[in-house]
Amino acid sequence: MVTTGHDIPFAALPADERLFRQRHSAAHVLAEAVLEMFPEAKYAIGPPIEHGFYYDFDLPRSLTPDDLGVLEARMRESVTRDLEIRGEQIPKDEARRLFANQPYKLELIDDIEDATVGHFTHGNYQDLCRGGHTETTGQIGAFKLTHVAGAYWRGDEKRPMLQRIYGALYPTQEELDAYLLSVEEAEKRDHRRLGRELDLFHIDPLAPGAPFYHPNGAQLYNGLLDYMRGLYVEYGYTEVITPQIFNVDIFKTSGHYDHFGDDMFMFQADEVEMGVKPMNCPGHCQLFRQGLHSYRDLPLRLAEFTRLHRNERSGTLHGLTRVRSFSQDDSHIYCTPEQTNSEIQRGFLMTRRIYDDFGLGTPIIRLATRPEQFVGSIEDWTNAERMLGDAIHHAGYEYTLAPGEGAFYAPKVEFHFRDAIGRSWQLGTVQVDMAMAHRFELRYIGEDGGEHVPTMLHRAILGSLERFLGVYIEHTGGRFPLWLAPVQATVIPIADRHNAYAQKVQARLQKRGLRVRVDTSNERMNAKIRSAQLQRVPYMLVVGDREAEAGAAAVRTRNGEDLGALSLADIAKRLVTERDKRVLTP
Repeated sequence: MVTTGHDIPFAALPADERLFRQRHSAAHVLAEAVLEMFPEAKYAIGPPIEHGFYYDFDLPRSLTPDDLGVLEARMRESVTRDLEIRGEQIPKDEARRLFANQPYKLELIDDIEDATVGHFTHGNYQDLCRGGHTETTGQIGAFKLTHVAGAYWRGDEKRPMLQRIYGALYPTQEELDAYLLSVEEAEKRDHRRLGRELDLFHIDPLAPGAPFYHPNGAQLYNGLLDYMRGLYVEYGYTEVITPQIFNVDIFKTSGHYDHFGDDMFMFQADEVEMGVKPMNCPGHCQLFRQGLHSYRDLPLRLAEFTRLHRNERSGTLHGLTRVRSFSQDDSHIYCTPEQTNSEIQRGFLMTRRIYDDFGLGTPIIRLATRPEQFVGSIEDWTNAERMLGDAIHHAGYEYTLAPGEGAFYAPKVEFHFRDAIGRSWQLGTVQVDMAMAHRFELRYIGEDGGEHVPTMLHRAILGSLERFLGVYIEHTGGRFPLWLAPVQATVIPIADRHNAYAQKVQARLQKRGLRVRVDTSNERMNAKIRSAQLQRVPYMLVVGDREAEAGAAAVRTRNGEDLGALSLADIAKRLVTERDKRVLTP
């Protein structure tokens, strides 16, 4: 039976289906090229993915960048031949015979429950496949092989490491070029690269997944904390500190031991199993249990910035965006059922304000619903999901559903945003937890004098501070707004004799709470200006004889704008106003 779906002409298919098939077929054409170049190669799987495709291979040697050029040329030969792509269902025994020398294919065949498997060919190439292809190799569109990475077979660290060849593919060369340009821009903005260039942080092999913050990075990190703490006063949050290490009984009560235990660091102490906390909610529940609470005390908004640790797999670690040690702008709100909607709305208002201050724009919202494994009752989950959906609409937002992607204890609203080059990132969440308060037997005394279970909300807006910094560094390209920039101005003396005046300028501005450095290096003035621009310092204050006599400085911005000579009083006023109003760009 033919399984290509050619009963519908390729050109008549919807655009997204055509693109899927183009990328799927390109993966087969790539595998064809690899097998021509390495006849002894063992090939595994090659699916279409966002922006393109990949294929995994077990090869006799490591591939080089030059190899990708050779493989790409071979692929273009196959495209030029415009070979027909055909597919049919064949018995598994026949498939085992055809792929007798391909162990990865044989394993896949054994895992298929049906009596037959999909078998696809073009030219002399054959593959196992469920289908979804172009009619010919000449229809696959514009493509480019981009890079090679290691990938364990079936994602299992105990299985062989394969070489995964990635390719980008779009229907037209113009679309491909636009994507490749965005990738080039993303590489320039890579927060790991900028972390080195701006002297913000580094990751050491001696502490994988745990960043070392340099002075500039610590200033940036503490700037986030100071900003959030200022809002906490305004929005009625109380900051607390809970332990880093707990007896695992607390995680058994919360449900994390059973549902999250594989991602936790556990150890024995005095013959008792202990766990390093991966989140703050169990500790906050334990804290709420201390003392008697009245409905008059609610809502109680507890916030915490202490460090959390999760046992992320080494292969998933990535700069600041995937770490083992991190902190969150984490909060848990305990309230009466009647207060729940207003507290959710306050969370939305706070989120919008924060995203505006950071220039992130209007968030894209998803509602993640009950997963297969969950705690609590279905009725409570249904009520919580309805409550969140109503709250989103009441806040004036639209949302899409993410079925089954909620946390095991609560559905959640996810706040996503698109960065400066169009990538989508999830940052904050609001969750209505209908289970944990029951599991911890939390109670408050209601207006009727009886005991009641509070509603518990989980709320994070920046989310992981490490991840937010990684994302924000890339979003801004390291050009932080002045209020957050580690160094807000650099004073540049034209000659050594101007160093003393430069230091007076620094001292005057520091009295206004501004972060100012003086460049006393032996470089020429233009080189110092260029250095400050490369460090993304918002303002450069150049001082020489005339400026010293006038009590002024020649002001330049990192964007190259020359503001001319301004008095020190005017400079201080400008920078302080920009800082206090949290202006996004100078």
